[in-house]
Amino acid sequence: MIIAIIMFITEKVPLSLTAVIVATLLALTRVISPAAAFAGFVNPAVILFAAMFVIGGAFFETGMAQKVGVLVTHFAKTERQLVIATMVATIFVSSILSNTATAAIFIPIIIGVADQSGFPRSRLLMPMAFAATLGGNMTLIASPGNLIAHAALGASGFRQFGFFDFALVGLPVFIAGVIYFALLGPKLLPVRTSSSETAFETKKIEIIPKWKQIITVTVLLLAIFLMTIERFHGIPIHIIAVVGAIFLVVTRVLTEENAIKSIDMRIIFLFGGILPLATALEQTGAGLMITNAVIGLLGDHATPFALLAAIFFIAVFLTNFISNTATTALLAPLSISIAMNMGADPRAAAMATVIGASLALATPICTPPNTMGYT
Repeated sequence: MIIAIIMFITEKVPLSLTAVIVATLLALTRVISPAAAFAGFVNPAVILFAAMFVIGGAFFETGMAQKVGVLVTHFAKTERQLVIATMVATIFVSSILSNTATAAIFIPIIIGVADQSGFPRSRLLMPMAFAATLGGNMTLIASPGNLIAHAALGASGFRQFGFFDFALVGLPVFIAGVIYFALLGPKLLPVRTSSSETAFETKKIEIIPKWKQIITVTVLLLAIFLMTIERFHGIPIHIIAVVGAIFLVVTRVLTEENAIKSIDMRIIFLFGGILPLATALEQTGAGLMITNAVIGLLGDHATPFALLAAIFFIAVFLTNFISNTATTALLAPLSISIAMNMGADPRAAAMATVIGASLALATPICTPPNTMGYT
């Protein structure tokens, strides 16, 4: 775990490769069996995310994602209205797609609107980047960190998160963010201009058949609906996502080649490689050892509130220097273990970890939307 933390922070080695190295070391040192070391690659959370990459790829390839962005930003007249409209549109798309894909969709739209309206790009791009990150707190599938915490709860034998459970905390956080930008944004948003800030030429999207767009939207909405009522029909959400992805390829909405390209294998390897660390922490008792140390630091009479506060602020600190996915992967198993031994609710501890890790807002390197907007 120490090796993983050092490598995640320095990023001398890609995060996905670091995760695979961790899994391999656990197998070579016989801490866990080789089968257990690589069991993460067939974890339902990994399968779910791979399938949602395909569905999200279709949403992007058919131009539907761009239409959503243009539709909302079209009605904004003032800079303040545009900031709010951009954030609302961004969080809607980000709750379905990854924050990286969302930023990729909105950056050309926002730059085009900024150049046409005369508003500085920087004052529109920063709210978009923050909204893309905060949108990851809306649904189970919106962020890799959500699924990591979801899987960690399942591995520990606890009831996992529902599809919209994150929104119970994420929505108030987002509303606070919108209010903050609406009231203080005009005073605090930066103005950055350069000689290279010329009119942005948006890439022309090829004419997409209407039936492809209809099928894509139908599959996406149907998948989300079925995921929300999983407890009634009993079909696991990763199976629902896989069926949707298969249907899009079979109907040729998305080609097999594009479907495979849409899967971010770095996330898959990061998922599959780091999940066995949670298994090792549990099976070897290392998690309990760390738990006892943390509880000792909190004091003999530490309350569950103190636990949640500690987990939250540790996650907030780490996530601004390493990715929110890596932060959640490192802290989720530990927070659940600590909560178990303190008699606190492990789901609350996992939620505190995810929300804290999602507040990657302080530096331009802590999350892809920040980096994309900054560059």
